[in-house]
Amino acid sequence: MRITRVLSGALLALGLAAGPAAADSSPSASPSDDASAPTSAGTSFRTAVEVEQGQTATASASTGDYLYWSFPADTGQRPTVKATVKLPDAHAAQTWQIDVYDGLRRRQACQYGAQTRTAAQGATSVELACVLRTVRAWSEPWANDPLPGTYYVRLTATGLKAADLGLPVDAELRVDSKDIGGAAAVDGSLAKPLVPGIAVTSEAEEDDSSASAVLSSIEPDDGWASGWWSDRWVWTAIGAVLAALAGIGGYALTRGTGRPRQVPPGV
Repeated sequence: MRITRVLSGALLALGLAAGPAAADSSPSASPSDDASAPTSAGTSFRTAVEVEQGQTATASASTGDYLYWSFPADTGQRPTVKATVKLPDAHAAQTWQIDVYDGLRRRQACQYGAQTRTAAQGATSVELACVLRTVRAWSEPWANDPLPGTYYVRLTATGLKAADLGLPVDAELRVDSKDIGGAAAVDGSLAKPLVPGIAVTSEAEEDDSSASAVLSSIEPDDGWASGWWSDRWVWTAIGAVLAALAGIGGYALTRGTGRPRQVPPGV
């Protein structure tokens, strides 16, 4: 009974300790103040408007324009990009497409979601979505895995007819992420996140600590992850403790009550 009470108490304590780790699997991007959300979009990678996760960015444009936004994504996050385009009253069928690129400007494939949609003639709006793969802390040079840093979103209409060029449209963009946690952890990490101007910033810091050559000022609320910590360490420690307790319990159950009682000779 004493062994049972010890094991029960240990399991209860481990469950309480694992509580915060389990809570980390909730979506990481909390809703932010939309009053500070961007109301415009860029026209190229270099002029992409920065958007924080949880914000709803808006922009007014014309059909045929390329709209660019950028957002930060850190290790262990699975970003979901959603866009809504409000179309004019009179238009022909239009096909809209959303593309996502990483910090190296490599196009990232969507796990699922309607990345391309055709709006029928007379439709008032069209909604697009792209769920990216989980951002990895490190990857092989030949791989196309998503890495921590700045991501670019491009929204545009494809295959437009001449009569539809230049029609006014309104676009909305929102990015949210789900924290996958230790399930996506890998050994290794990048020295720096893939954000614009990171090489210039690093060189300036070596030359003069007071220099601030920064081209991208947006980053996750809690800063960029170091890449070595994940909740996998918590569950590894829990497994080790449970294995030790199982060994102690098995030994206590099989060792018996002590030395056998000696029988006097001649009996």
